[in-house]
Amino acid sequence: MIYPHYNRSDFLGSEREKLWTKTFIITSLVNFFLMLSMFLLIIIMAGYAIDTYKASTSLAGFVSSIFIFGALIGRLYAGSKMNELGTKRILMVGIIIFLILSIFYFFNINIYLLLIVRVVQGIGVGLATTATGTIVSQIIPPSRTGEGIGYFSSSVVLAQAIGPLIGILLIQYFSYTYVFIFSLTIGIVCFLFAFIIQAPTIEVEETETKRRTFKLSNYLERSSIPIASVMLVIGITYSSILSFISTYAETIHLVQAGTFYFVVYAIVVLLTRPISGKVLDKFGGNAVIYPTIIIFAIGMFFISKATSTSTFLFAAALIGLGYGNFQSSTQAIAIQRAPIERMGLANATYFIFYDFSLGLGPLFLGALIPLVGFRELYFYLIFFIIFGLLLYYIAHGRLDKKSDF
Repeated sequence: MIYPHYNRSDFLGSEREKLWTKTFIITSLVNFFLMLSMFLLIIIMAGYAIDTYKASTSLAGFVSSIFIFGALIGRLYAGSKMNELGTKRILMVGIIIFLILSIFYFFNINIYLLLIVRVVQGIGVGLATTATGTIVSQIIPPSRTGEGIGYFSSSVVLAQAIGPLIGILLIQYFSYTYVFIFSLTIGIVCFLFAFIIQAPTIEVEETETKRRTFKLSNYLERSSIPIASVMLVIGITYSSILSFISTYAETIHLVQAGTFYFVVYAIVVLLTRPISGKVLDKFGGNAVIYPTIIIFAIGMFFISKATSTSTFLFAAALIGLGYGNFQSSTQAIAIQRAPIERMGLANATYFIFYDFSLGLGPLFLGALIPLVGFRELYFYLIFFIIFGLLLYYIAHGRLDKKSDF
């Protein structure tokens, strides 16, 4: 059977309004464990490279961040082959790659082989997480897309908050070996869970799956690029938080506040995403995106002026309310705009732009810190957020038909 139209209810059948299905829950868990391992390894990898291989600071940072570029390669391939190979197969292959490469951490390899291991493992995670995102996108009822994506993407927020904490504690009380054992165990759990996922099969025309010539449309979903571009701009701003907030907290003598930043951020996101998702489904993208971008800008203002723990954590809450809900809402919009047979490509396209923002942002913004300082950087990035707001209006806001509320 061929599904040429954007109508997920065709294959959801009588379950079309049910969100919390077994497949949704298990797929969300697999995504959580994969992202948990990713953030766990990213946070400890630079220190591991320095302590074990005597790497320079810049090379150690590259060992940590090169994982993201591997994930980009995985997403590009997964998006272009999703319909041809199927989401379940891509998910299993990605997890197997992740598992095999996890074993290499236990061997005494050199720093350059470690770089290769990081890239290839990133490819595995890129394949697997693109597959999980696509599976969830296909099984969420169309009328609950915003809500469903909000819940699903909360798995990333949880992983982002818990992963670094586990990594730091394991190093503090045990050793790097225990981090790698924990990561490998997570991979095995993901592999077992993935077996019982019932991924929907979306069949397409033969010409859709057997094109071999290089075309940009085979790797990117055109309808998702505008909203993904907005994500790129806003994501670059957020990368300054993700990469430098701990160092910033130390420089302004708020180390304890820096420790709890992501905890506050995660709590606020988990509490508000279900609400923002329902608002998106009922009133459209503008009802969520405009307020969240503005709140994010206000949060950046407070973080740039913070001199106390209360102000610092208040800013964390605002950024969680703003950026945290902006991210899940733009992902939902990217999926809603794509034909059902290209949902995998739409999901991959969105996260390619997302990964670029987190990978390239620290590179460029880090070069500005010696020139302007942390406070000034966070303040000036407010203007970049305003640019993102204008870009959203051009890319999607003026076209949003469901904004009367």
